[in-house]
Amino acid sequence: MELTKENFVEKFEERLETKYALDVKDATAYELYDTLCSLVKSAYTRKWRQTWKEYVNKDEKQIYYFSIEFLPGKMLKSNLLNMGWLETVQAGLAELGINLEDLVKVEPDMALGNGGLGRLAAAFMDSLASDGFPGNGNGIRYKYGLFKQKFVNGYQVELPSVWLKSGVGNAWEVRRDSKAVMVRMGGHVHLEQKGDYLEPVYEDGMIIRAVPYDTGMVGYHNQHVNTLRLWEAEIPESEETKYPTIEARRRVEDLTAVLYPDDSTEDGRRLRLQQEYFFVSAGVQSIVRHYEKYGKPLTELGKHIGIHINDTHPAMCVAELMRILLDEKHMSWEDAWQQTVQVMSYTNHTIMAEALEKWSVQMMNEIQPRLLQIIAEIDNRYVKEWAGKVDGSIIERTRIISGGQVHMAHLAIIGSHSTNGVAKLHTELLKEDVLHDFYTLYPERFNNKTNGITERRWLQLANPSLARVLDETLGTDWRSDIKQVHKLLDYADNQAVLDKIGQAKRENKVRLAAVIKEKTGIEVSPDAIFDVQVKRLHAYKRQLLNLLRIVKVYLDLKDNPNLDMVPRVFIFGAKAAPSYRYAKSIIKCINEVANLVNNDPSIQGKLKVVFLEDYGVTLAEKIIPAADVSEQISTASKEASGTSNMKFMLDGALTVATLDGANIEIKDKVGDDNIFIFGLTKDQVYEYYANHSYHGSDYYYNDPVIHRVLDAFVDGTIPNISNEGHEIFDSLTYLNDDYFVLGDFEDYLRAQAEVDEAYRDRNRWNKMSLINTANGCFFSSDDTIKKYAAEIWNIKSVTEGKEVGTNAKYPL
Repeated sequence: MELTKENFVEKFEERLETKYALDVKDATAYELYDTLCSLVKSAYTRKWRQTWKEYVNKDEKQIYYFSIEFLPGKMLKSNLLNMGWLETVQAGLAELGINLEDLVKVEPDMALGNGGLGRLAAAFMDSLASDGFPGNGNGIRYKYGLFKQKFVNGYQVELPSVWLKSGVGNAWEVRRDSKAVMVRMGGHVHLEQKGDYLEPVYEDGMIIRAVPYDTGMVGYHNQHVNTLRLWEAEIPESEETKYPTIEARRRVEDLTAVLYPDDSTEDGRRLRLQQEYFFVSAGVQSIVRHYEKYGKPLTELGKHIGIHINDTHPAMCVAELMRILLDEKHMSWEDAWQQTVQVMSYTNHTIMAEALEKWSVQMMNEIQPRLLQIIAEIDNRYVKEWAGKVDGSIIERTRIISGGQVHMAHLAIIGSHSTNGVAKLHTELLKEDVLHDFYTLYPERFNNKTNGITERRWLQLANPSLARVLDETLGTDWRSDIKQVHKLLDYADNQAVLDKIGQAKRENKVRLAAVIKEKTGIEVSPDAIFDVQVKRLHAYKRQLLNLLRIVKVYLDLKDNPNLDMVPRVFIFGAKAAPSYRYAKSIIKCINEVANLVNNDPSIQGKLKVVFLEDYGVTLAEKIIPAADVSEQISTASKEASGTSNMKFMLDGALTVATLDGANIEIKDKVGDDNIFIFGLTKDQVYEYYANHSYHGSDYYYNDPVIHRVLDAFVDGTIPNISNEGHEIFDSLTYLNDDYFVLGDFEDYLRAQAEVDEAYRDRNRWNKMSLINTANGCFFSSDDTIKKYAAEIWNIKSVTEGKEVGTNAKYPL
């Protein structure tokens, strides 16, 4: 049945009566939400099954994207948009007296990620489906997610993030008990010769039942649905006698309870490693079992299956596939290794050495002794392969096991056929520095795939005001072909269009001002510059640099309340890892500066500081469209790519940036006149590292502005930060300012002065905003996925040539 407003209303009322025996007027918002989700899911379920059947019937190679994080945000409106239902459902619900936005508020954010890594993984799931590629996700069904952030007396407090509420669950998932697998951990293992193969004999240890929950990933207007599979840990019936107490049972069930357990303790690190092995083993077992179901030979596995390792967390995929092929399928080492390398590919997401995971040999042996044996053999064979061919020091530096630790990035690189970075600069740094030894050994394996974003979500869903301007200016073809947005450049001197761009931004600022008032009680003016920095709280991302400038502006206003400046609202959103004390000190300082500034009437409202709690996807969808300024101010060479920079750019914010990550590629697209670049370059940073000539204390003693700003942290100017203020002061002076905050401060002030000047000319500003939006179309995750598909995975779209667009709506 074709979807119309009339038959939607009929089916909705019918399903509400069937599920809850209620009329619309008697139903709660949750009951209405659940009914709508049920109706939507039932409409795409047939296409979901057909997509799988098409893969099998056409013998399509399939990719499985392994990631410890997925951060899809709320899925109701996204699914409605991708199905072509959004406007019809909005109209139908309105006829029933229901506001769709009220139902959207009921839906919890799927708390399955922390930040950029998880958001990128979710974007790739959307793009794989929308591009029609056979690609599916594999991760963990966390019960609590990362944590719910609250501020108490300015301090971050972590509370459980209960997104999977008891008795409610996730409206979009399907539990598949028949697809459960058993995962073995711990105990001891020895090998016994059995004919022409070695058989592992396990003693003690525990067996965990991994149960998959599948969520349909709906493609945009193409009736194509892939699968995100998330695993939950349970105790098998056969093992229940081993867990006679609630506490004992909880040790198993907690395996999939929390994203990123505290790794400052031994128990926390052990749980993290158990989580990584759990979802890797469950996923790889499931893939091999499905593959064998269709009778294909394992010696051709690499032709039909690809497993992508998203950062180092799933690096055990390499050893786990080897374990299955060796121990369960009795392949020779050589054949198993050949297939493993063909199957695996790896994305590196960091150049910071401390973020490249390493696990102690002892802990690995405790958690998965058989895998450690296989990793040791991979390491031994790697050494033999290169012995005599390259300098021995290179081999030692690139070994998987060294110094009593297992280097997971080394395992991922050696055991896969492709290693990619996520921005042009990032990939260059991997080749030249961080992974240079590996690049000398495997130059053909290294490549770049600059990240992208799901522009459907960040324009069509998050920014309807700007989307309406694009419709009026360009027509609606851009909604199916984002490159059409580039034609906006033809209107860069059209006064009417520039005015509409400015008006759309103001509408978004008014909406965000209302959110800020509701959440914090702080009143902000939409006429001020909305200056935004939202991202994970880390020293290298330099929220501290932003804070120092705020303090400087505040002190200037105290000296001269009549200072000629465009009023600014500084907006922060960030979580600090629970064990990251320094980052939590910065949060405390931002909040105390906010209290000081926001309650000082003498500065006449020219400066406001807002730190919004519990930053996540849904909050980002309100903040990003309203931003005038996008703060992308990481230390050059530290940020792999960034994706918030792309979202802000697309939604018309102007970027203040260092030449780091994808900022460089954004600058190349918009031109030097439409971005505000400042700070040390990568080469200058590396020169400081080489000659040790940077001294943070010199800036404090020689620059009176910096001296005054830093003194404010320790002399009582900023109240309630006695300990935190001294910690920050010491880190920037006597501990030598690891991330060159003081070295970049003066140039940062220059760039911000240019922002102030540009904003005073609203036509100029709106034109710069237009140019950013027009070029934002070049950072689409759809395009990124097409490059992965063609250059790494060797898969093809199954929807090419099929009907797409608004006429390809799902039937009801």
